[in-house]
Amino acid sequence: MTNLGNWRKSSYSGGGDGNNCVEIANSPTHMAIRDSKVPTRAVLTFPAGAFTAFVKAVKTTGTPER
Repeated sequence: MTNLGNWRKSSYSGGGDGNNCVEIANSPTHMAIRDSKVPTRAVLTFPAGAFTAFVKAVKTTGTPER
């Protein structure tokens, strides 16, 4: 996979330092996700199509109440 240098934070990162969320990066074929609090730790990668289907499903079903 190509180098993922274009990490972007979620718009839901919150106030303050904004380190309470995830960051994503993409290449032509994959999407990657990491924890913004510890960006040097593990990165999850998914084929772009699988990630797109996941995001679509989340938007369709919404988020559960806490």
